[in-house]
Amino acid sequence: MAATLGTSFFTPLFNKPKFVYATKQRNSSISARTSVAEDAASSSSSSVTQSKSFSGKAEADVVVIGSGLGGLCCAGLLARYGKDVMVLESHDLPGGAAHSFEIKDYKFDSGPSLFSGFQSRGLQANPLAQVLDALGESIPCAKYDSWMVYVPEGEFLSRIGPTEFFKDLEMYAGPDAVLEWRKLLDAILPLSTAAMALPPLSIRGDLGVLSTAGARYALSLLKSFAQMGPKGALGATKLLSPFSDIINSLGLKDPFIRNWIDLLSFLLAGVKSDGVLSAEMVHKLQFRNEDHVIYGNLVSDVALMFSYFQIYMFAEWYKPGCSLEYPIGGSGAIVDALVRGLKKFGGQIHLKSHVENIVIENGRAVGVKLRSGQFVRAKKAVVSNASMWDTLKLLPKEAVPKSYEERIENTKQCESFMHLHLGFDAEGIREDLGIHHIVVNDWNRGVDADQNVVLISVPSVLSPDLAPPGKHILHAYTPGTEPFQLWEGLDRKSAQYKQLKAERSEVLWKAVERSLGPGFSRDKCEVKLVGTPLTHQRFLRRNRGTYGPAIQAGKDSFPGHPTPIPQLYCCGDSTFPGIGVPAVAASGAIVANSLVSVSQHSELLDAVGI
Repeated sequence: MAATLGTSFFTPLFNKPKFVYATKQRNSSISARTSVAEDAASSSSSSVTQSKSFSGKAEADVVVIGSGLGGLCCAGLLARYGKDVMVLESHDLPGGAAHSFEIKDYKFDSGPSLFSGFQSRGLQANPLAQVLDALGESIPCAKYDSWMVYVPEGEFLSRIGPTEFFKDLEMYAGPDAVLEWRKLLDAILPLSTAAMALPPLSIRGDLGVLSTAGARYALSLLKSFAQMGPKGALGATKLLSPFSDIINSLGLKDPFIRNWIDLLSFLLAGVKSDGVLSAEMVHKLQFRNEDHVIYGNLVSDVALMFSYFQIYMFAEWYKPGCSLEYPIGGSGAIVDALVRGLKKFGGQIHLKSHVENIVIENGRAVGVKLRSGQFVRAKKAVVSNASMWDTLKLLPKEAVPKSYEERIENTKQCESFMHLHLGFDAEGIREDLGIHHIVVNDWNRGVDADQNVVLISVPSVLSPDLAPPGKHILHAYTPGTEPFQLWEGLDRKSAQYKQLKAERSEVLWKAVERSLGPGFSRDKCEVKLVGTPLTHQRFLRRNRGTYGPAIQAGKDSFPGHPTPIPQLYCCGDSTFPGIGVPAVAASGAIVANSLVSVSQHSELLDAVGI
């Protein structure tokens, strides 16, 4: 699970905050002039302004709308497969939620900040690591094993690994909590073996999955179930239900344990443990064969792999010798690596190329029309990396089946974010600051309550190149809990909007002051940027500034990647397997795999050694 356990945990911005300012060119072949920051002094051309003319080709095999991680993973693999692929990005920086931006020599992550598993390889590597491996790219990382936690019970350095966390539990929650956590790990870790028996890169969205995943890894699956024994194999059936069912079946009642699991679930998937499906075994996928659609459930062996988006965390964070990783150069280094891989195999990416609508001819998606009026034909497929709601807006209403439209419109959305990006002098700040801090104000309100949980990242602790010498960067945010209705309809230039920004960002400031200690002063910050839900809506092209679909386990499932419109596919957080960097990377890989033959797919698996 590697890349970013950050589905919620340190994955806020889904593209960029709404700030606009000049940026320097990174080492990547992609250059950009502006990013997003609402409070920046510079307000040159908007980052969503369409270039007057489009310099790219008039057609490609596959056109990918959006350069979020899901879109880049899809496009990179398609290029690796030898397809002529073109990525069209509305903004002037690639990366979507994972892009980074620069102001006054401070380089900020706009989204994901908590990562692990970049160095893993083989069957148990996370999806993003597998894609990077397939593209022949790697990312240098700094390793660490803890983050600071501020909860009503007290504050402590939470260390990953079984031994250290047991010590924290003993001190802050008591012996009963230790016993219950040990019971949970004893039940979960064997399941994680089976959950990771299938590499994410082996999955595809058609019946060819029976060959690339089912048959290819059947032996490893059988071995993992044999190692679990009858009791463990029986327990695997609980992967069909919400994660809270596993917790309840084990009789876990300690308040701290229940709260801690809810917190981790919410940070990983945007919902608490009663809403997280332990495995997407009942997920319904669409398999398209020419003009008809076959609906069916994916083979349970294959779907079991996706249980690791919840269970892998326990295996990755609470096993001996585990560690977290932060990419040197920030999340932008991940984006740069994917763009390098895309271009290495002949793929194209065009920035400031806003897609106005998806063109449908004879019931099929045949290309896109840009804001400039130019048409780009897609000979094989159009892939949208936009959210389900924003993709719907790109389609002519008459081309969309009513049932499909209603499902999208009726899907509940996660709330949005408040963001605080700071650049400040490190003088007076304690040397043992640490990169990550989590503040929970009140367990009784629930981890999904607005203004209750604040996440803080200070990545310059591990990657000093992100800030000028002797300085730090910081990103604090509320993780998908800021109600959009508070902001809806406000004029961003109005006094009312500015006042609300000041009021709603105060919880972030207080969390930062608590975490950094008396040596920090907000008045001395050289860069102070506040982002709001309107940031997401305007600059990230996110409907209502949402974090993504709030799909409850057992009640609904994430949509598959094909759509009712032939040759139109979707990837990203609105599709299976859901929200978070590992999940969106997997979704992009699944779409790419689905657009090539089984033999090509198998050859790629052979080439990367899985």
